Amino acid sequence: MDLWNLSWFLFLDALLMISGLVNVDGGMDQDIFDINEGLNSIIGENYRWPHTIPYVLEDSLEMNAKGVILNAFERYRLKTCIDFKPWAGETNYISVIKGSGCWSSVGNRRAGKQELSIGANCDRIATVQHEFLHALGFWHEQSRSDRDDYVRIMWDRILSGREHNFNTYSDSVSDSLNVPYDYTSVMHYSKTAFQNGTEPTIVTRISDFEDVIGQRMDFSDSDLLKLNRLYNCSSSLSFMDSCSFELENVCGMIQSSGDNADWQRVSQVPRGPENDHSNMGQCQGSGFFMHFDSSSVNVGATAVLESRTLYPKRGFQCLQFYLYNSGSESDQLNIYIREYSTDNVDGNLTLVEEIKEIPIGSWQLYHVTLKVTKKFRVVFEGRKGSGTSLGGLSIDDINLSETRCPHHIWHIRNFTQFIGSPNGTLYSPPFYSSKGYAFQIYLNLTHVTNAGIYFHLISGANDDQLQWPCPWQQATMTLLDQNPDIRQRMSNQRSITTDPFMTTNNGSYFWDRPSKVGAVAVFPNGTQFRRGGGYGTSAFITHERLKSRDFIKGDDVYILLTVEDISHLNSTQIQATPTPSVQDLCSKTTCENDGVCTVRDGKAECRCRSGEDWWYMGERCEKRGSTRDTIVIAVSSTVAVFALMLIITLVSVYCTRKKYRERMSSNGPNLTLQNQHAF
Repeated sequence: MDLWNLSWFLFLDALLMISGLVNVDGGMDQDIFDINEGLNSIIGENYRWPHTIPYVLEDSLEMNAKGVILNAFERYRLKTCIDFKPWAGETNYISVIKGSGCWSSVGNRRAGKQELSIGANCDRIATVQHEFLHALGFWHEQSRSDRDDYVRIMWDRILSGREHNFNTYSDSVSDSLNVPYDYTSVMHYSKTAFQNGTEPTIVTRISDFEDVIGQRMDFSDSDLLKLNRLYNCSSSLSFMDSCSFELENVCGMIQSSGDNADWQRVSQVPRGPENDHSNMGQCQGSGFFMHFDSSSVNVGATAVLESRTLYPKRGFQCLQFYLYNSGSESDQLNIYIREYSTDNVDGNLTLVEEIKEIPIGSWQLYHVTLKVTKKFRVVFEGRKGSGTSLGGLSIDDINLSETRCPHHIWHIRNFTQFIGSPNGTLYSPPFYSSKGYAFQIYLNLTHVTNAGIYFHLISGANDDQLQWPCPWQQATMTLLDQNPDIRQRMSNQRSITTDPFMTTNNGSYFWDRPSKVGAVAVFPNGTQFRRGGGYGTSAFITHERLKSRDFIKGDDVYILLTVEDISHLNSTQIQATPTPSVQDLCSKTTCENDGVCTVRDGKAECRCRSGEDWWYMGERCEKRGSTRDTIVIAVSSTVAVFALMLIITLVSVYCTRKKYRERMSSNGPNLTLQNQHAF
């Protein structure tokens, strides 16, 4: 980071401290390249992890980092077949520590305990994803052998002694898995990596990508393509279904025969919506959604649409969809679950949620928590209300996954007017956490280049019954990428955790009761309350990135909010008894001819080298074999067997003839006498 920007951020940070806001990262969007330097290469299948990776969250980790790591694991489960489990004595596992910065070895080093560091200011979800991608076997994107075709490295602008960070690796060391160069990869350096001044060290050959490289939001599509190819993933673990109704088969959904009307697949409705939510009318010939016309049916009439049959694994699900109401405010949407069992082949229908008082005239985002353990269908029932309707209900962009739903949604309409504006200081409505703590989110859009986001505790109805200072509540704030498919989203997320021991400059506890340490504030309706200090970052996202992808859609922005108790992570993870390491069991086993010692069923054995027409064998790989030797042996064996059979045949014939002659000789006189009598 150049001196001017550093000075500006330090000045801004000082102003924020005066205004009661604390930056978790000093207001600097510090990239991983500052602290992730020397990495090892990965060669061969030996460096792959199993699909379920054992891990330990060491006590040295900050509490916020522990929660972020677990959230990162959920992103892996949603988008890949890679899973994580607490270490239970497996030979090789990842030990996540708070080291000096963010770093990881590349691939499974087969060393037993393998450390991965999530140090200070590394507790961002995409940073964790980045480091675990290294552990899974991936280099930085700009280390590819073909990198010079896509970016130029400005060597004279790189800090002295840091040039090695821009090395490339040949195809014999690094495999691009037949995926094109990816400017949007979470594994790519930003343009300012290791700069010695103010000029960029990486210049993209396509200038439009100059400010794209170095994103730290989520996996890119190519990141996922490579990871899933490397580990042969045919599906992801927690994803269940996604439907934008672009195909005529409406994602396998079925209409009910016991209702009064059908949901229709349409691209627009006269009374609204004028276009679908997926494309917002930007793609000619596409853009469909499902619509229930409540204007043409009587009060109480229903239209039922059921999903395809789904098979749960985890016992909890989150259903997400967009809903548009152009009918009456009394129209409603009911969400049911049809759960099947051996005793009930038609399924048991259970009402999960009634969605009422749906706003008129705009797409609205909804989440519904499900807890299904058996084969099931999701059922959408539109119901005509008592009011006059000129339109009806429309649904689009349905996603179902075995993940936790966010606790709250902050919907900001007419958003673009606030970007870079003096009026761009926005406070969310008041929300309550599951433990009963009242809070607000502050979004600051007034800065020229960056948007800031902060979490505040506020005075609430439950304060007398709560514990103060507020202990170990992790607030996760997610700027939603509104891509129709949840697997392709690159949402921007930050988390902060309330440390009950954190103090301010005057010695008071930062997370103490707002009525004690907070400032007087007023809601839009005139109600007075107390707001505690804000904790977050002034570098949440740049305005340029904010305007990219689908963060802003129909001039609407959604910030998803979850506040959960993570105090259980404060306890030490139970340490398993390690199984004997490969090194221990192989210490007395010597494999010849470059054989490799491995452990199988608790015993050391040699894995011998082999080629196209040769191989080593034996307990210590001491014997050499080849196709030629095998042919020679086979031919020799055939000849030997033939010769042996010939000898046996000849001996048998000889013995048989000899025995016959002896019998003939002994029977000769009798035969002559008998013949004489016959005449």
